[in-house]
Amino acid sequence: MDKYKQPFRKSKRSFRRRLPPIGSGDQIDYRNMSLISRFLSEQGKILSRRTNRLTLKQQRLITIAIKQARILSSLPFRNNEKQLERVESIPRTTGPRTKNE
Repeated sequence: MDKYKQPFRKSKRSFRRRLPPIGSGDQIDYRNMSLISRFLSEQGKILSRRTNRLTLKQQRLITIAIKQARILSSLPFRNNEKQLERVESIPRTTGPRTKNE
């Protein structure tokens, strides 16, 4: 019974703080393609804040910069390379189908 009456104790693991992926000198801007492209998935989607390890303010600025770059056609809305390959391989038929008996 004494075991259950002990106060809750946190584990004594040491947490190492990770360095943020954006340095203090990096400017978050829609023209900085090398910075912006690090926060996009292969499909062209914006990665989550947890995945990016960004602060809330940094994630908002990155999102705004990505959207501005998309609108100005500096960045595509999505990556269609895989879809284009699939569409080209599908045979297309022209005209109505007729039964040949």
